[in-house]
Amino acid sequence: MEEQQTEQPNSAPGDSETRNWAMALHLSLLSGLIVPLAGLIVPVVIYILKKDSLPGLVPHGHVVFNWIISALIYAVISLILVVVGIGVLLLAALAILSIIFPIIGGVKATEGEVWSYPLSIRIFK
Repeated sequence: MEEQQTEQPNSAPGDSETRNWAMALHLSLLSGLIVPLAGLIVPVVIYILKKDSLPGLVPHGHVVFNWIISALIYAVISLILVVVGIGVLLLAALAILSIIFPIIGGVKATEGEVWSYPLSIRIFK
């Protein structure tokens, strides 16, 4: 009897590497929970070092940078609204979303999908 071999789709050699670095790029936003400002610096460093060798990383970088800028804008607005009282709730919601969105983005990146964070202002396209 002949054995049937199922062919697996040929993936580009850097495909798994791109997925891993894309996941690291998304999850690097969480590094700010450990070291202050690392969540702003680490994603930029990863992007600058890997964007030329892994072109598939560029859309993930745009998503991450859009979220960083959006979160900073939302934080400033929330801080202003603290005077009214609603700003505290908005800051709490922003903190929760800033943990959840990178995790979802990292999981989607391992699946090869570019996931745009909801509520993110599209500056980079």
